[in-house]
Amino acid sequence: MTVYFIGAGPGAADLITVRGQGLLARCQVCLYPGSLTPTELLAHCPDDALLVDTADRTLDQIIDEMVAAHGRGHDVARLCSGDPSIYSAVAEQMRRLDAAGVPYEVVPGVPAFAAAAAVLGRELTVPTVGQSVVLTRTQARSTSMPDGESLATFGASGATLALHLAANRIEQVVDELLPHYGAECPAAAVAHASQPGEQVVRGTLGTIAGQVRDAGINRAAMIFVGRVLAAENFPDSFLYSAGRDRSKQPASL
Repeated sequence: MTVYFIGAGPGAADLITVRGQGLLARCQVCLYPGSLTPTELLAHCPDDALLVDTADRTLDQIIDEMVAAHGRGHDVARLCSGDPSIYSAVAEQMRRLDAAGVPYEVVPGVPAFAAAAAVLGRELTVPTVGQSVVLTRTQARSTSMPDGESLATFGASGATLALHLAANRIEQVVDELLPHYGAECPAAAVAHASQPGEQVVRGTLGTIAGQVRDAGINRAAMIFVGRVLAAENFPDSFLYSAGRDRSKQPASL
């Protein structure tokens, strides 16, 4: 058997990949993260599949379910919100599966930051304006951030920031970033991207904290800070330039 860590996407049931949906349809066991999983996704599971909500399970209990399924010869679909490569707690699960001799495979999904950028209608890498995106979070009751990974450090680069789980600390985020980006730097917040309760707030670093509070946006949101969010007078990329020699591939942006 195999455990499949499947990126379920940002919330909309139709944003799971074709591969992920196909695996859901044939796995005899599905572990899913409670309220983060649309019920429409679970409808793809076989009628007789064992469905396990992991919202109130400990890591050891989740691994026990996987190991038990392995003993029965059953494939497992382990749904992860967004994409398994970011903030999914997959690393510790894979480590324990390695120790237990249980095989697994990772199936990517649409990450929350990509869905939020789509809602904003913005490319996060714009020629001469911003070519780097920092995906990070803030620390509250979660695991400590490693040394050197502070908002001030990232802000000093001027790169576009995509902040997960930061809405509840939006004032502190603004205070840390203002010296690096300035009050007029574009900022935005997107809550529940792709879902029925989707909320979008656009402003500047100087206004975004008040806007987020006024909108009642809390943890389930992406916060963006960067000049790409309002970029207009920028040069076209080299990719489609009439002056590029198309006989030489691949092309650089």
